[in-house]
Amino acid sequence: MQITVFSHSLSSCWNHGNAHFLRGVLSELVHRGHRVRAWEPTGSWSRSNLAEDAGDAGLEVFAAHYPELDAGFFQPEPDGAPPDLDALLDGADLVLVHEWNEPALVAAIGRRRANGGRFRLLFHDTHHRAVSDPEAIRHFDLSGYDGVLAFGETLAAIYRNWGWGDRVWVWHEGADLRRFHPPAAKDAPPREGGVWIGNWGDGERSAELESFLLAPMREAQLPLDIYGVRYPEAARQALRRHDAVLRGWLPNARAPEIFARHLATVHVPRRFYVEMLPGIPTIRVFEALACGIPLVSAPWQDSERLFRPGADFLVARDGTEMTRHLRALKHDPELRAALAAHGLDTVRRRHGCTHRADELLAVAAELGAGA
Repeated sequence: MQITVFSHSLSSCWNHGNAHFLRGVLSELVHRGHRVRAWEPTGSWSRSNLAEDAGDAGLEVFAAHYPELDAGFFQPEPDGAPPDLDALLDGADLVLVHEWNEPALVAAIGRRRANGGRFRLLFHDTHHRAVSDPEAIRHFDLSGYDGVLAFGETLAAIYRNWGWGDRVWVWHEGADLRRFHPPAAKDAPPREGGVWIGNWGDGERSAELESFLLAPMREAQLPLDIYGVRYPEAARQALRRHDAVLRGWLPNARAPEIFARHLATVHVPRRFYVEMLPGIPTIRVFEALACGIPLVSAPWQDSERLFRPGADFLVARDGTEMTRHLRALKHDPELRAALAAHGLDTVRRRHGCTHRADELLAVAAELGAGA
């Protein structure tokens, strides 16, 4: 089967978490013998920022780590649609269109499907805009689409309420287990301090990052390395106050080696995923657990029972409890080992890109893709 994907960017993971997941799933599909084509617009803001931040070396990382994947580019028209959509869709059996694409492109692909396109067409939503900016999502013309892939049940329920019924499927993100795994024992480096890999963002969780990450790490006397982008001066000042070191942009494929050097990491969910879309973790939870690093999470409601809180990771109700958990991890190697083993087991059994590829192919079969 040929699977064609339209993403904001496959080649750049600069402030673009969906690239992590797409790379893992598409890589798995290629290894299974499927044909994969991925398209992205030239000049995407993620790739442009990566070029400005890391230069040519940053742009070369994708090809070095994912040689089996090829990111194709198209020059969008002024409205965002490509000049020759038929060429980009040629041979496709299943088409995925991510919600970070331009509305004109989303609509144009839908029209091709509605006007006799033999491929099956799915809209892939991995963001909180359905609740934080619903008009932006409603602005998309999805009338020609066969269905929606939503990355959590609470988001899927919104689409059902919008009339999609049984044409919406829950498709959680997952870890690329081919690349995200603990180091072999003989290659394992010494573990020291704490690490957080994430982007500061738009200030929607600034208070939470200070109270659940920066202050507890300092109080637990764990040196803290921070990797990520979009840290304004106020954020940098907060890091300096708590003696955290900002290391800058990290290619996502290098995250396993960074996790392997540290004792513990922390999950601080964005406010939208706590208050309005509960039950949806970020992909960093899957990736961290896949790498076998002990994790402590700020509060979030695991309403879909994806994990075993308390066994796969610890949960802190406030900053004081976070500090207590981090101190325990610092001084208790058996606790660290137990958490790492449980978390790794859960991801390998349920939440790898292998499982997500199975789920996608099941949806494709249900729709008759490639028949």
